[in-house]
Amino acid sequence: MIALPYCGAAPLPGELLTRFNLDPVLIAALVAAVCLQVWWTGGTTTRRQKMASVMGWLVASAALISPLCALSVALFSARVAQHMTLVLIAAPLIAFGMAGRQSRSGWPLGLAALAFFAALWFWHMPWPYEATSTSVSVYWCMHVSLFGSAVWLWRELLHHPSTRTVEALLAGALTSIQMGLLGAMLSLADHGLFSWHLTRTWPFGLTPLEDQQLGGVIMWVPGIALFLWVAVRSLARLWSSLEGARTV
Repeated sequence: MIALPYCGAAPLPGELLTRFNLDPVLIAALVAAVCLQVWWTGGTTTRRQKMASVMGWLVASAALISPLCALSVALFSARVAQHMTLVLIAAPLIAFGMAGRQSRSGWPLGLAALAFFAALWFWHMPWPYEATSTSVSVYWCMHVSLFGSAVWLWRELLHHPSTRTVEALLAGALTSIQMGLLGAMLSLADHGLFSWHLTRTWPFGLTPLEDQQLGGVIMWVPGIALFLWVAVRSLARLWSSLEGARTV
């Protein structure tokens, strides 16, 4: 007997709005996470950063508790949308709310980019992806590793010192490229890669291939735009530091 996915059976369109994920353990963990971050950062962060942290955890909660959780059982594109909400919206907000750390080495940034690359590609390959639908522990391994590595990467990208601007630009560019490449591969494939969704997309008016292609586009475009913004931000910080040095 095949176990049900963590988010339950694939929903029908008419019942989607009733399919909130009210797992008490998840809700308690999310509340504990936001409280722990606000307490841990304490006086080392500004009010704006604290608000960003809270907003980030609210976005993460929406991605995991809303009917998007159930929809991701039926549609690959919904699962990608859930992942992109976590890694491109919630993660940078939470990372911005963390205290900056002035690293003398570019190793943390490189390791963070490598960890995110590995998590993103691994969990969007057919076999690991299929395993998340039949095992709750594997499902949470996916979310923790993907979301955790994204927070780590965004923390390094948003709080790097001006002396690490080149490394930050390189890490951001490579991350954007690898996300775009994976999204393009999914979008341009000529057949569905994920057998779990082969019989579950039809009630939503999509073929499995159309669903997969939509998921690829969702991954492809937003990632490029957001990491481009980070590159501009890093260059602006470098320029400000150089202007400050000239006026001294």
